[in-house]
Amino acid sequence: MCIAVFLWQAHPLYPLILLLNRDEFHNRPTAPLAWWEGGEILGGRDGLAGGTWLACSREGRLAFLTNVREVHQSTPLVKSRGDLPVSFLKSKKNPLEFAEEVLKEADQYNGFNLILVDLGSKSIIYVTNRSKEDKVGFIREVSPGIHVLTNASLDFPWPKAQRLRLSFEELLVEYGENELPLKEMVERLMTDTTKDRSSLPGIYPPEKEYELSSIFVDRDTPLGRYGTRSTSALLVKLGGEVCFYERHLDKDLWKEEMVNYKM
Repeated sequence: MCIAVFLWQAHPLYPLILLLNRDEFHNRPTAPLAWWEGGEILGGRDGLAGGTWLACSREGRLAFLTNVREVHQSTPLVKSRGDLPVSFLKSKKNPLEFAEEVLKEADQYNGFNLILVDLGSKSIIYVTNRSKEDKVGFIREVSPGIHVLTNASLDFPWPKAQRLRLSFEELLVEYGENELPLKEMVERLMTDTTKDRSSLPGIYPPEKEYELSSIFVDRDTPLGRYGTRSTSALLVKLGGEVCFYERHLDKDLWKEEMVNYKM
């Protein structure tokens, strides 16, 4: 379970601002933010399946995803959702073309939400293989402005999504057209442990829903400790400069990685 907030083409200095919490079991092997695939892809990496939840490339392409919260348990004998961002970054297809290809094999994945970005062409696409209207999913272009992605569809108004959106809006107003403090954004917005029993999705049992109702998640389960393993913050400046920051857990210690490069 993850949550992300991002601003697209609506800031005088930054075409893209992204903050993302990755929630996972603490015992799942994970590699921190680094360059991989011969120095062409930048992101954290799942040590079990080999994919990623968020990564970008030197060519100005970026992709991130969340799982879809569902009643039915995930099916193990399917393709890894973490391969989708990697496949997009390796491909030559534009976001829409890639999304159309993904939907052709949508039934081969457990539920996902996927955001595909090409900064060069100013294109951003949302694709999911779950929706109430169409069980095989749908594609739509993402409009300029603020968007929040949880484990429901894009901009679905779960209470924690609304809290994150409001906090992000307040921070943007506070800093106006000035540069944004990347680490402060992470601390102020993504470490919020506020829980709410009102308007829970009702997909899981109430107590589990309550534990997952915060932006920053930390809970004990029969399978081990589960919660926010890392927070990523990514700023893209008008001149093509990218600042990618990650705060991640390593054996119960929080560590930091920062990578700056130009597209």
